[in-house]
Amino acid sequence: MSYTAKIGPSILNSDLACLGAECSRMLDCGADYLHLDVMDGHFVPNITFGPPVVDCFILSLPPPRVSDMHMMVSRPEQWVRPMAAAGASQYTFHLEATSNPGPLIKDIRESGMKVGLGIKPGTTVEELAPWAAQIDMALVMTVEPGFGGQKFMEDMMPKVNWLRTQFPSLDIEVDGGVGPDSIHKCAEAGANMIVSGSAIMKSADPRSVISLLRAACAEAIQKRSLDR
Repeated sequence: MSYTAKIGPSILNSDLACLGAECSRMLDCGADYLHLDVMDGHFVPNITFGPPVVDCFILSLPPPRVSDMHMMVSRPEQWVRPMAAAGASQYTFHLEATSNPGPLIKDIRESGMKVGLGIKPGTTVEELAPWAAQIDMALVMTVEPGFGGQKFMEDMMPKVNWLRTQFPSLDIEVDGGVGPDSIHKCAEAGANMIVSGSAIMKSADPRSVISLLRAACAEAIQKRSLDR
């Protein structure tokens, strides 16, 4: 068991007029990484930002500048090199967006980024399983991707638990409606990378929220280790 608790605020929920400052604020509050939702208006019906924006604010941050690009795009292979050049740390694409993940995984690695592979609520976890040994992180969406503020889908937790059981050392991320009210369900199921948007970004005390989320995950990880 080699995974640890990591908390990534979802920057889409920040004050986008002050994006660089918001990212710095989250890191100062103890975030382990920054989660950026990249949407193209095709894979999901919303549009956010692309490599030029990422390049601008990542360079303004102090090292180690750990960022997870959640690529909600219909052609994920198109943006691998531009995101790598912009300084992205991890490139997370959706299984539903490609018919052949293998070459894309290879391209991401060759570009110097870690590989994340995500699934929507309607996609079975067994469809992700053949690629689990080739990726760094599996993302289980706990809302329908595309918009923030949705209600957490507790019925996605069996997917997380199955992945943790089958792939004990894999980083497993949950994204969508996650906050203090749902963190224990995520942690107990086996998630160790927690994306949280408004629960962190809109809090008067984001440092405390990040600490709470991390503590819940760390406690579940320790319990799982003792139970083995």
